[in-house]
Amino acid sequence: MAFQSVEQLLERFRSLGATRVFCKRLAENDNSKQQIYLGGSFDVLSFFPFGTVSEFPGLKKPNLKAALNLSWVTETTVELAPKAQLILYPKYPEVRLSGFLTGCSAAPSRHMQPVPPGRRKGVDGRVLVFGTTADRRIFAYLASADSNLSKELIAQISTLSTKGLFLELTLATGSPRNKALLLAKLREIHLLGYHASVRLTGSGEKVPYVARNAGGTTLECLLGIRPNSESAPDYLGWEIKAYGGDKLTLMTPEPNGGYYGENGVAAFVRRYGYTSSDDRLDFTGLHKIGTENAKTRLTMALNGFDVESRKIVDVGGAVALLDAKGAIAASWNIASLLEHWNRKHAFAAYVPYAHRDVPPGYRYESPVLLGEGTDFPKFLSALCSQQVVYDPGCKVEGLLSGKPKAKARSQFRIALKRLSVLYDTLESVPL
Repeated sequence: MAFQSVEQLLERFRSLGATRVFCKRLAENDNSKQQIYLGGSFDVLSFFPFGTVSEFPGLKKPNLKAALNLSWVTETTVELAPKAQLILYPKYPEVRLSGFLTGCSAAPSRHMQPVPPGRRKGVDGRVLVFGTTADRRIFAYLASADSNLSKELIAQISTLSTKGLFLELTLATGSPRNKALLLAKLREIHLLGYHASVRLTGSGEKVPYVARNAGGTTLECLLGIRPNSESAPDYLGWEIKAYGGDKLTLMTPEPNGGYYGENGVAAFVRRYGYTSSDDRLDFTGLHKIGTENAKTRLTMALNGFDVESRKIVDVGGAVALLDAKGAIAASWNIASLLEHWNRKHAFAAYVPYAHRDVPPGYRYESPVLLGEGTDFPKFLSALCSQQVVYDPGCKVEGLLSGKPKAKARSQFRIALKRLSVLYDTLESVPL
């Protein structure tokens, strides 16, 4: 038996742990042969918890793909669609859903067949509904044309919060209500003045902490954000970034290619770093596209991206550090950077702080900057224009001890005054 109302379907999704539900009206060319069109830019990736982004093999013009943990839902069953994945077409750009029927008996195959030749291919009465969970699962249900559910959904479309092709049915990542809740919490933290410098352990214990990144860990602790290695938003769908100067760290992915990727940070610093003392080697300094760094003698380059059209033209491209002979000292492939960027930056809050030494503590200031809506080509364009730079802090110390220790610290940064180039809107909000 099919779901008869929106509330009935929402209750089913809630029972499965979904915290966000959104839907899309389908056109007749959204089918098993032509895939389901999800959007004309990569910002739609912020809706879907996806797996590793990798190159799609065997094509004249390779695309990118990302696996999904997607299951089809009925009133009584949940069945995984093991081949479900996102296909990313950088040339256009656009994102499509593929493999969503294969190997899944609960999938609505009868309602997803290609239209007969000669039939007009406009919007039909089908509505595809998705629910996503905090542990990165996706549930799907198709409201068939002329069903009670599809009629109710279509009737409500004008009253729902929209983002591109998607229609929000529940409290949404980046929704006005989530935004208000975030600002209320930041206002509370701001009004309390200085906070002791701390961090949360993986088990949720609050402990004193005075390291360089303590401004960020203290704010995360106040927001109840536990440390994790997963690239996902921090609080109510918002990425939280505390800053204490005029330079902002955007992301910190380690190189996955070149000499660094093959040999690790210690070998990389020994080869390309410089001596800062008898006991220590450093690899630091601003690295910009097309400009040789005076300390490291490396030049950053980007291949696979066309600046004028703002499109990825080679999915095998990379951001790379090149030596004088053109050898790749370190590189980040486009797929891995795209994966990291779109998971974390669709909605981002930048919170300024002041620091005191005794006792160690931080005060979180007003106003905060809220960035909404981004796309990976915005990041690549800012790299090409030297507005985003690579600013590492890698080192090997303890050389004289016989037991040297290496520290990896790769970071892409931008000046505060340039931040707006990365977002559709950047709002300064007083607390």
